[in-house]
Amino acid sequence: MVSPVTVVKSEGPKLVPFFKATCVYFVLWLPSSSPSWFSALIKCLPIFCLWVFLLAHGFHFVVTRGSVKRIFAGLIFSAVGDAFLIWQEQGYFVHGLLMFAIAHILYSAAFGMEPLDLKAGVVMGLISGFLYIFLYSYLSGPFTYLVGVYTALIAFMGWRAVAGIQLCNDLWTWTKLSACIGAVLFIVSDLTIAVNKFCFPVPRSRVIIMVTYYAAQMLIALSAIESRDEDEFKKLK
Repeated sequence: MVSPVTVVKSEGPKLVPFFKATCVYFVLWLPSSSPSWFSALIKCLPIFCLWVFLLAHGFHFVVTRGSVKRIFAGLIFSAVGDAFLIWQEQGYFVHGLLMFAIAHILYSAAFGMEPLDLKAGVVMGLISGFLYIFLYSYLSGPFTYLVGVYTALIAFMGWRAVAGIQLCNDLWTWTKLSACIGAVLFIVSDLTIAVNKFCFPVPRSRVIIMVTYYAAQMLIALSAIESRDEDEFKKLK
């Protein structure tokens, strides 16, 4: 199995632009109450850097591998969703919700349906069901249904990511673990958004949302680096 140290040595340098862009976002910390194209650019910049991260492995690698292509497309829709959410108070929240819903569908397709792991699916379904029941009393109008559909989509994405981790059978790789942790962090980020927007103010919500969101996207992007790189990692030992 590829060691984490070897992974860091190989992939770390390619992620430097992402970490720098993330630092720029938190240093500038532009007020969310004053939306602008500049603030949209700063917010989306770390995701742009994840595009570059995947392309750094080769354009051929991105366009010929189905799972990588879907994750790359998911990052594109995520960036568009980020831009829409900058203007959510001007009526673009639903547009952002739609973009991220498409991103979750793409990520689910990238993670695949093998292994199926119905137990993980049932657990994820129960958790998402309880969360939606909690949110339901605070929802009204179209959001009653939109949030329900979105919850189902992100729960499905989480299931497909978690299903890849077969710890008991030792059938897992660092890429699958990365996808699993990334999916869970994405759920935490989106749940914080939902509670803060529809239920009650969450202390330091913006920090929680953005830290978990950027970490989730980075880990999902890392999961695209398939096992074909393992031979290259071994050469670095």
